[in-house]
Amino acid sequence: MRLLIIFILMLSNSLASEVIDIKNLVINKELKSYSDITFLDIKNKEMNLNDYKGNLVILNFWATWCAPCKDEMPSLDLLNENSNLDNLKIFPINIGKDTKEKSLTFFKELEIKNLEIYFDSPNTLAKKFKLRGLPTTIFFNKEGLEFARIIGSIDFIDEKFINWLSNYN
Repeated sequence: MRLLIIFILMLSNSLASEVIDIKNLVINKELKSYSDITFLDIKNKEMNLNDYKGNLVILNFWATWCAPCKDEMPSLDLLNENSNLDNLKIFPINIGKDTKEKSLTFFKELEIKNLEIYFDSPNTLAKKFKLRGLPTTIFFNKEGLEFARIIGSIDFIDEKFINWLSNYN
C-alpha cells in the first residue's frame, strides 16, 4: 500500500505544471473577463476586442517617451512575424497621449514593419486594466479572457517566452 501511495505521489509530481521562469510575467490564477474593450486605429476607427475571439490576442500598452517601451518594441515587431504563432493578433496601444505623427516617427525610427499603431479610446483602457506602468502587455486567450500579463519590458523573441506562448496559440 505504501508503495502505491509513493508511486501516485511521484506520478502526480511529474504531471504538475512546470514553473515558468520568464521575467515580469504574471499568470492569472483565475481568468479575467472584461466587457467593452475598445481602442482606436490610426484612422480613428474603433476596434473591439470581441471581434478577435478565436485568436490569441496581445494588447501592448506603450508611449513614445517610455524608454523600456522603445527597447522592447523591435522584439514585439519580430514576434508578429513568427510563423509558428499564426493565430496571434498584436495590438500595440499608445496610451501616452502622443500624436499620430509622433507615434509614426517612433515606429519609423525603430524600423517597426510588422505592427500597426493603435490608440487608447476615450474610455481609457489604462484605468480599466489598472495599469501600473509602461510597458504593460496583456494576453487574452481564444475566448477573450485575460490569462496573463507582463508588467515591464521583455524580449518577445526569447525562446522560453515563445515556447510558453505557443501553448496558447
